[in-house]
Amino acid sequence: MSALYTSLFADGASRLIAAGCLVLTVALYFASKALYARYRSPWLTPLVAVPAVLAAIVLIAHIPYPVYFRDTRCLMWLLGPTTVAFAVPIYEYRELLKRHWISLAVGVTVGIVVAVGGSLLLARLLHLSPDLQRSLMTRSISTPFALAVSDKIHAPRELTALFVIATGIVGMLFGELVLALVPLRTRLARGALFGAAAHGVGTAKARELGGEEGVVASLTMMIAGVVMVLIAPLLGFLPV
Repeated sequence: MSALYTSLFADGASRLIAAGCLVLTVALYFASKALYARYRSPWLTPLVAVPAVLAAIVLIAHIPYPVYFRDTRCLMWLLGPTTVAFAVPIYEYRELLKRHWISLAVGVTVGIVVAVGGSLLLARLLHLSPDLQRSLMTRSISTPFALAVSDKIHAPRELTALFVIATGIVGMLFGELVLALVPLRTRLARGALFGAAAHGVGTAKARELGGEEGVVASLTMMIAGVVMVLIAPLLGFLPV
């Protein structure tokens, strides 16, 4: 009986900690978003600040990842509706698509070839495992699309999400430096660069540069994601 009470107490404590982790994650997101809106420091963006703070808290408090993920997995479920919602801006900016469909098509094609080919080449040079190679293939598309592709090519979802986040952070931090070195002067080219290379985080950065850059980045990101999902079965045949 004592062992039963101990087990029930431990399970209750685990549920309480899991619920607290969910509340903490959401609270940190809104706090980071408010701070970034005020100070505009790249280190305060939710994608950078929130994981860093959460990782520190989880490590210091010795909270097992399964306990943290127990309730926060509902946030992962929101990626499904988010993916569907991507169709809205594509419809709203259909006139822009009609005017620049050739440029967008070329940009998306080049972006996918460079992202997938460059990732595989680098992974082979570093002699990374097949799981790492497959996860790296999806690093330059938005998380909902990347996870859908990872399921089709049998890549670990956790590694896929990690590489997507890392790619977005790098693109956000160094995107403007690349623009200073590469002579891209048109709004279309500048927006496409962020959308194709750094997905959602890059799109947010592109919006800071200008409204048209943000729109083009969004369209490029979404088209690239859809194309990657469609060609995912073919990616499975690539040697890793």
